[in-house]
Amino acid sequence: MAVDRDHVLRSAAALLTRRASATMDDVARAAGIGRATLHRHFAGREALVKALEALGIQETEAALDRARLDDGPAEDALRRFVAAVEPAAGLLAFLVTENQLFEDDVHAGWNRIDARISALFRRGQEGGEFRIDLPPAWLTEALYGLIGACAWSIQDGRLAARDFPYMTAELLLGGARRSVST
Repeated sequence: MAVDRDHVLRSAAALLTRRASATMDDVARAAGIGRATLHRHFAGREALVKALEALGIQETEAALDRARLDDGPAEDALRRFVAAVEPAAGLLAFLVTENQLFEDDVHAGWNRIDARISALFRRGQEGGEFRIDLPPAWLTEALYGLIGACAWSIQDGRLAARDFPYMTAELLLGGARRSVST
């Protein structure tokens, strides 16, 4: 029987996001495979987490590319990114909340992602779309938090997956949008 590596990684991310102390046995059960099969693909927890990180970075960067962050108003670009990242939201949530598992390694992929999203917020600030009293780095972290919260709500059945783009983008934009005083 062929093992769907993507399914195993997504199952692991969904489980570990909610229960960081889950064992490899728990991960195998969540993926619907045996422990021996899991260990043939991932020698241990560290190998599994590194594979999750690689997949999460790859998928987030692909979502950033699809979103065309430099095209049109920054608000629209943010909405496009949120819609594009939705399939990888569980992975992103796991990686953001469990980044302490990566210890002191330098993560060029995360640095690239952070730089691209922060640049979007900076562009929105410079164009008068977003508040200037909130640093782009904070808006980036807030976006990650909302992506994670929405992914968890979908996973727990409290929110429909189709609502992910709207709920995530509009809540962030409601706080990030620059208001016009009259």
